[in-house]
Amino acid sequence: MTIIGSRSAEQRKRDVLDRLERERDIWVASADADGLPCLVALWFVWDGGSVWLSTRITNPTGRNLRDGGRTRLALGDTQDVVLIDGEVRTYGGQDVPAAAIEAFKAKTGWDPREDSSSYAFFQVLPRTVQALNGVHEMRGRHVMEDGVWVV
Repeated sequence: MTIIGSRSAEQRKRDVLDRLERERDIWVASADADGLPCLVALWFVWDGGSVWLSTRITNPTGRNLRDGGRTRLALGDTQDVVLIDGEVRTYGGQDVPAAAIEAFKAKTGWDPREDSSSYAFFQVLPRTVQALNGVHEMRGRHVMEDGVWVV
């Protein structure tokens, strides 16, 4: 995607929201208590205010999200990236809100609870969102700060 000039903050926000609705995979970064990083791609769903993920609570990503309580999510490549820093809430398969699991199933066609009881759900509440399409968009890349859209 080639963009001439920088997008407005409003356009960046619209582009972020479109990608959150449209895309299926998101990069999930976490770290354990010793700082050992972990990066995986997971299916996700956007509910209009938070990102929902699911993975086994027994794997490094699940443990890191649960224990660390925060994550960085990424969409796209280095020339068209969305970065989301957020706080994480963990839900067991029986505790996840019905609306979240229905949205997850509708988007992915998969209900992790049917595969294994070790799957948990993670609600990521965005605190900071950055959107940039190349170096020329470094300025003004923050479209959300402290959990509030800046536009």
